[in-house]
Amino acid sequence: MEKSGPPPSYSGPPPSYQGQTSSSTVVFAQQQPTLVAVQLFRESPVRVTCQYCGSDVFTSTMYETGTITWLACAITAFVGCWLGCCLIPFCVDGCKDVVHSCPNCRQVLGRYDRI
Repeated sequence: MEKSGPPPSYSGPPPSYQGQTSSSTVVFAQQQPTLVAVQLFRESPVRVTCQYCGSDVFTSTMYETGTITWLACAITAFVGCWLGCCLIPFCVDGCKDVVHSCPNCRQVLGRYDRI
């Protein structure tokens, strides 16, 4: 039986390739955090930037019949004011929902529901 020695080792620098250079740049894009402003719509007009036309405006408000209006009407009729007095909540803006819209483009920007 013959004994074989260790495989021949290679010593020295790796072969160089002339004319070939490589450089790579890795750029990591950082995403900037976005700021989201939550606008609370209430009874009075608020200053907003319209998402439709881009104008910086005070909203125009309009009142619409909502759940509280109907509930107040039903309670008033149940109590005994059914001869027309139950319709009073439909004349009171404090019982209605408030719709905010842009005065320039007339798009609805928000709504304040009383319930």
